Amino acid sequence: MKTSRTALALVAVLALAACGNDKAPVASGDQNSDKSPLAEYMGEGFVSSSGGGGFRVAMRAGGPQQPSEEELAKQRKVEDATAACMQTAGFEYVAVPPEQNAKSKFADAFNLPPDKFAEQYGYGISTIDWSKAGEDDSNPNTKIRNALSPTAQKAYDKALNGPNATGNGAIVVQGEGDGPSTSGEADLGCRGKAVKEVYGADRKTDFKKFDSLFKDIQALQKRIDTDQRVVDATTAWTDCMADAGHAGLKKVDDPREQIQKKLDELTGATPPSKNGPTKTVTGPPSFDKVDSAKLSELRKSEIDLAVADQKCKAKGYDEAYKKVQYEAEKEFVDQHKAELEAYRDEMANR
Repeated sequence: MKTSRTALALVAVLALAACGNDKAPVASGDQNSDKSPLAEYMGEGFVSSSGGGGFRVAMRAGGPQQPSEEELAKQRKVEDATAACMQTAGFEYVAVPPEQNAKSKFADAFNLPPDKFAEQYGYGISTIDWSKAGEDDSNPNTKIRNALSPTAQKAYDKALNGPNATGNGAIVVQGEGDGPSTSGEADLGCRGKAVKEVYGADRKTDFKKFDSLFKDIQALQKRIDTDQRVVDATTAWTDCMADAGHAGLKKVDDPREQIQKKLDELTGATPPSKNGPTKTVTGPPSFDKVDSAKLSELRKSEIDLAVADQKCKAKGYDEAYKKVQYEAEKEFVDQHKAELEAYRDEMANR
């Protein structure tokens, strides 16, 4: 079936809701981030990373970014509406305060200094099983679900997150060519209904009017990446990584992407495809069925790579990138202030 833009937006919301609003796999390099000139306008989830890869929108476990009281109030309403819907469906569900969800079981890890995080978790890709993020004693719904029979658990998951939900909170989105859609939107269960009920039209921001701004931001990223100071710093980083036994890396995102690709191969994750029928899992994959020996080997490789990466970036890349980035962003803000203020105001009123 074809999945509408609204449904895809809800998938992102539900993926966060399934494991807490601040728990997404973002590696330790992002811990070096602070609020850059552009981030002042793009919102708290906007990360300008000196670790390469440029601009990202992310929710960070244990990070300094905290939701506003207004956002917390909406999240409470979503939980209450979800509980009411689940009760109607014949299941028990306890509305969990967002303040409790914010206390990620991985918060302590992400509060570590970047070098210590790298030593223990690498990038946090294969070393942290994000599908277990919500499985702690503080979440009563984990206990409720675990007490059910396998058949009842499937029914519970379907009621909570829709028929495409998996046991670990991920949602499978069918690609084009898998048959017609009768409603035009994916069934995302009680959580999806609750999000629509609480946020309503607020979630349907027309981002098309900001297309020009987004294209200009992409162009800004290219200008930063191709600045000679960044190019020289990247070359020095590449040489440093080669000296550390990791040759062949050309871009600072290569190590992270290398580990992610290997993990995808182990978990059987399917990347999105523009053509033909596909199945894309939105949400953290489970490591339960992954070959333990291969996973252990990958984790060791990830930590070794991340430690070397951290040390090589600290030798000059981070400082050079940040200097260029902040200079370019300040100029960009001066030239696009009206558009950025409009975007900021639109997001604040969602």
